[in-house]
Amino acid sequence: MTLYQPGILPPVPNHGRHLEFGLLSGASSTAVLHYLQSLEIDENVVVGLGPNLTGRVDGMRAFQSLSGPDCFVPSTQSDLWCWVRGDDRGEIALRARSISTDLSSLLRCDRIVDGFRYNRGLDLTGYEDGTENPEGQKAIETAIVNGIGVPYDGSSFVTTQQWVHDLDHFGTYSQVDADNIIGRRLSDNMELSDAPASAHVKRTAQESFEPEAFIVRRSMPWATGGDLGLYFTAFGTSLSAFEAQMRRMVGLDDCVVDGLFQFSRPISGSHFWCPPIKGGRLNLTALQIS
Repeated sequence: MTLYQPGILPPVPNHGRHLEFGLLSGASSTAVLHYLQSLEIDENVVVGLGPNLTGRVDGMRAFQSLSGPDCFVPSTQSDLWCWVRGDDRGEIALRARSISTDLSSLLRCDRIVDGFRYNRGLDLTGYEDGTENPEGQKAIETAIVNGIGVPYDGSSFVTTQQWVHDLDHFGTYSQVDADNIIGRRLSDNMELSDAPASAHVKRTAQESFEPEAFIVRRSMPWATGGDLGLYFTAFGTSLSAFEAQMRRMVGLDDCVVDGLFQFSRPISGSHFWCPPIKGGRLNLTALQIS
């Protein structure tokens, strides 16, 4: 029997709705937690709690904004994140609506992003997303807390960001220049050995950090009206790996900015703690909810 939320590790689904909530003024965080404890947690819903709901969890902290040469990473820290996922958009919409309605007296919904799987798991630029994702046992070891003991084993930390792409601008690059921004060839997804230091692959090479900064990505493209981009989602046993990658991306380590910022920018950023489960429900005993 696994202790982690079953929707964390499966491949990206065909569809998903990301909901980000903030506590209403005067609302009881305890009431929110009691409601969440009553939710059935299956493969089609993942729940993450922000710092205002997880004051007792070691390692949990708010997302911090960052800035570098000609780039900015904002913090829009939310109090609750729900990822409703699956293959049927109708079922997803109704389940997400039910959660939002039930929580409407306690939380406001600040962000709704409908994501989808593109082809075999591509970003809307056409490049494969998450090529270096750990798999199998390595993914479990990377994303799921273990060895600390009850009630933390089975939990996970997750970072979410909504990125907006300017594909018109990206389309002005030659194929060689576009490949150099990403650090891989579009034609065969092979990593470029001679890619520039600003290539995204080089900026975020997980094994190049000390300690190594492995994360499990479950990002999804999104498109609303004329806007589109990527809803970035990264799970880990702590927030440190993501934070190390983000610092390097904005050039805080060596003043080299990730090529992604040439055509894309994040408009949100939040950290969450995904509690473990017990009997198909969130195990919130770490928060003194039983």
